[in-house]
Amino acid sequence: MDVLDEIKGFLGCETPSEWLQLAARPEALELLLTDHAHCEKKAASTAMTLMFRYVDRSDLLNKMSRLAREELIHFEQVLGIMEARGLRYDHLSPARYAAGLRKEVRTSEPGRLVDVLIVGAFIEARSCERFAALAPDLDEELARFYRSLLKSEGRHYQDYLHLAREYAGEPIDDRVEQFRQLEAELIQSEDDEFRFHSGKPSQQLLENPAALLSEGSRPAA
Repeated sequence: MDVLDEIKGFLGCETPSEWLQLAARPEALELLLTDHAHCEKKAASTAMTLMFRYVDRSDLLNKMSRLAREELIHFEQVLGIMEARGLRYDHLSPARYAAGLRKEVRTSEPGRLVDVLIVGAFIEARSCERFAALAPDLDEELARFYRSLLKSEGRHYQDYLHLAREYAGEPIDDRVEQFRQLEAELIQSEDDEFRFHSGKPSQQLLENPAALLSEGSRPAA
């Protein structure tokens, strides 16, 4: 089983076809790449935060240090692609996805660390699944770039899950399943915004792609 098959088995659902149809539209490209860049930057920030918070865990420090470096390289690569295409990188209103997952994170240790790591595993796994799902509908340059990310993003998912199991001190299958159901609900339920990790596009977005640049989705000035 390759890492993509493993990831599809880990996730509770695949990306809705409606999201892929919307993502393939030319008017969605700038927003897609902008949010992708934000996701890479946020992933690096999450890894760094874990390194500062849990300084006594050498395995975590090593894995998160490598992950942060790779995510920042990906961030720079996305910026380079946008610049070459004359697209603007700017602020973007927060998406519901990560916040929706993190609302279930426990507040006391070690549950907090375990849950943050499980959430990280799902975010990385979903990113990997979407890179693969998007590639066939993108131009050659973007398709090649997204396929190139599969290996590293797949390893990030594995690292997060490995650390969660290591630090839990008990089986975490039930906890993983709770987050799997929550993640699948966020992906499959109707979403009024379009983002790299957004859910099934609302009918308004499907019928009026210009709504992608509505007040809720437009990069802030």
